[in-house]
Amino acid sequence: MSAKRKRDGGCRRILAAVESTEAKLERNGTTTFVMSLVFPAICLLFVPFLLYRRPTMELLQTLRVSTGIGSNGVEPSRDRLLGGLLSPEFDESSCLSRFQSALYRKGSHHLPSQHLVEKLRRYEALHKKCGPGTALYNKSIEQLKSNQSTGTMECNYLVWIPHYGIGNRVMSIVSGFLYALLNDKVLLVHVPDDMDDLLCEPFPGTTWAVPKDFPVKDFHKFDRDAPMRYGALLRDKVISNDMRSATNAALPAYVYLHLPWYNSEWDRLFYCGEAQQMVRRIPWLFFRTDEYFAPLLFLVDEYSEELQRLFPEKTTVFHHLVRYLFHPSNTVWGHVMRYYHAYLARADEIVGIQVRIFPLVPIPFETMLNQIMNCALNERILPRPLEFEEKPQSAPPRNGLKVKAVLVTNLNGSYHDRLRDMYYEYPLEARDEVVAVYQPSHEQAQHTDERGHNVKALAEMVLLSFSDVLVTTAKSTFGYVAQGLGGLRPWILLRKPEDGEPACVRAASTEACLHEPPKYDCKTGKRGVDMSAAVPFLRRCEDVADGLKLFD
Repeated sequence: MSAKRKRDGGCRRILAAVESTEAKLERNGTTTFVMSLVFPAICLLFVPFLLYRRPTMELLQTLRVSTGIGSNGVEPSRDRLLGGLLSPEFDESSCLSRFQSALYRKGSHHLPSQHLVEKLRRYEALHKKCGPGTALYNKSIEQLKSNQSTGTMECNYLVWIPHYGIGNRVMSIVSGFLYALLNDKVLLVHVPDDMDDLLCEPFPGTTWAVPKDFPVKDFHKFDRDAPMRYGALLRDKVISNDMRSATNAALPAYVYLHLPWYNSEWDRLFYCGEAQQMVRRIPWLFFRTDEYFAPLLFLVDEYSEELQRLFPEKTTVFHHLVRYLFHPSNTVWGHVMRYYHAYLARADEIVGIQVRIFPLVPIPFETMLNQIMNCALNERILPRPLEFEEKPQSAPPRNGLKVKAVLVTNLNGSYHDRLRDMYYEYPLEARDEVVAVYQPSHEQAQHTDERGHNVKALAEMVLLSFSDVLVTTAKSTFGYVAQGLGGLRPWILLRKPEDGEPACVRAASTEACLHEPPKYDCKTGKRGVDMSAAVPFLRRCEDVADGLKLFD
């Protein structure tokens, strides 16, 4: 049975009493023995009153999960503050998803470190002190307008500029936030119209949105030809990484970091330790990227000790930070809840299948469909449909069917239709299972500049994160977001697997992949270096041949 169905009002009252009792017993060291007696009694007492809302086994499973006892003996974190990641200083009604999401997802077995929790609280205090509308922010704005560094400022800023689709935007914001944490900078995000009312504010008592009266207006001009681009300034010797001890008058008030996959060798020098020491002194940094560059920060010596304290498990960086930062607005959460309760809530298991076909690497429909089915059947993710029956199928027991809900996300409906028809037309090898196939939307083409499209895309990422088993497409940032939010190790559909290769492989962790890493070793000055061979905690990604991924 799935371990994440939402508790109704009656169950919520039961659980409150159970948790209160458990807390008292835990202090006396008698939790395990006594609760083993208490839970069955509570379940037997209240099941008759709640049967009209959910099956008995689903209720028992919900009760078991709420206690934190995992099916494998490990205690998953299912509390609404996510082990301390989230601040309790929020009004729940302002952002329903912030504290409700944990009720729908599998419990995470990765608790954040205490140092990360403390670091986040310190960052929130810094953001509240330096955020838009404060006296310190206004002072820094005057410096930005003059484009002259007037000395060390109490507040320094990192401004995010959107690039490409929602998945890429999430990747880049997570990376930027990690950089801000390491450098005591305040992260501000430019929210274009297509992202309006998409996400909740992640920091209490302040905002991360660039204000409407911000002196910089033409964010679209920050690209490879921007005059204040770090790589160009470095190439033209306007600035130098040796300026880390220069006078403030020699430094500009802002620099643009051009970090998409199509950046230059000069731009990539930003990831070197010497560059970090110089750039840190610039009050305003603007950046644009479509990459998850967090792994490269682990290569900077001065960050290594702090990163080890923040993330003792390196493979949890994306998982922790994406859950901390990204909470769908009430508008998006409404889409999620309506769909979930209409189609998925009664399923015993949810299988998410995320399909993305890239225009530059087209894959024929039948080829991709066969790959999906080979993966799903060979890895026992879905039951096998029989093409014909040798004898008439006997009726299954009325209360003995296990329902698998398959949630398909793709820009068109063809994969959903074929999977649905397959499981409708043919009987299953497993007689006690039924498969229901759903797809929330089929937009036909990506329209990142349209808010309505982005609302649906984010809602589907969140719905996929509710999966018990997740199948994703190689190199898809859409899939990365779902696996990070859900704490899931997905099965990845490989790009055009060769004969004899599996249709899919299991990801080693929930961590995302850096698709286009630099091949320059900052310490030796060598080019064409395979950084996956340089340190033990970086390896090649399962889905991108030249990509880099954090490993423990």
